[in-house]
Amino acid sequence: MSFVEYGDTIKDGDTAIVFLGHESMFPVKVQHGTVTQTKYGVIRHSTDLIGKKYGSKVTCSKGGWVFILHPTPELWTMNLPHRTQILYSTDISIITMMLELKPGSIVCESGTGSGSLSHALIRTVAPTGHLYTVEFHQQRAEKAREEFREHGVEHLVTVTNQDVCKNGFGVSNIADAVFLDIPSPWEAIGHAKSALKPEGGRICSFSPCIEQVQRTCLAMEEFGFTEINTLEILLRVYNVRTISLQIPDLGEAAEDNSSTGFDGSNPSNQGSPCANLQQGTVQFKSGVPLREMVGHTGYLTFATKS
Repeated sequence: MSFVEYGDTIKDGDTAIVFLGHESMFPVKVQHGTVTQTKYGVIRHSTDLIGKKYGSKVTCSKGGWVFILHPTPELWTMNLPHRTQILYSTDISIITMMLELKPGSIVCESGTGSGSLSHALIRTVAPTGHLYTVEFHQQRAEKAREEFREHGVEHLVTVTNQDVCKNGFGVSNIADAVFLDIPSPWEAIGHAKSALKPEGGRICSFSPCIEQVQRTCLAMEEFGFTEINTLEILLRVYNVRTISLQIPDLGEAAEDNSSTGFDGSNPSNQGSPCANLQQGTVQFKSGVPLREMVGHTGYLTFATKS
């Protein structure tokens, strides 16, 4: 099983996503002889999962059912165990685009954290690219190595446990892009410049506070970066619903009905536009924004090494 090379059949040792609904899913490591409890009952790995195809509908012991999905970076972002605050797909999508990543790209990242962005970067640069990710915290670095190995992508990523502000990324003049998600990114700008290829590359820094952005921009300018710009991505979701709006009384409907001989009591006329006018409301599909929306996550500052 690999997050990059997708397979059809669930195997012993795979990481699978148990899908109960759009707002309810969780990861499970498939193991022979193991059972997983859900609100719909028990899932027996040996009989219900191993050998079945991904996407299968599995009936639980209480009669309810779930879907078993192949993991993707997007699904992993929604279900991963949180060791730190993570980046979500809204920010990840703009990061991969603005850093101009593609298969074969070399990327440096700090810090690794829970590995949400790391999995998306690996999928983007595969099969010939590579991710060099640095994590200051030793236990988080070891856990990240373990997850990359379990997810079949360890050949595409190198995890280093060190302080990027003091020791850099451990590589020089090879990266096409650098991403920073650390408390003081301005202290790592020099190391980021050294990691980028001599002919240039792109850098991105994620910071939740505008004061961090100001100091980072000053450091980028000091080290000769150009095209410095900062973005904030806000996601606003709309629900498609049937809504009713009252038709304004323009004083013409009654006159039109009398002049044309319209009879509202006649069943044959109930579906006509004039009948809808008599009811005073009209229904149609419309996009309605949610009462609450996800607010500020962080500022994304991009720049180019000339």
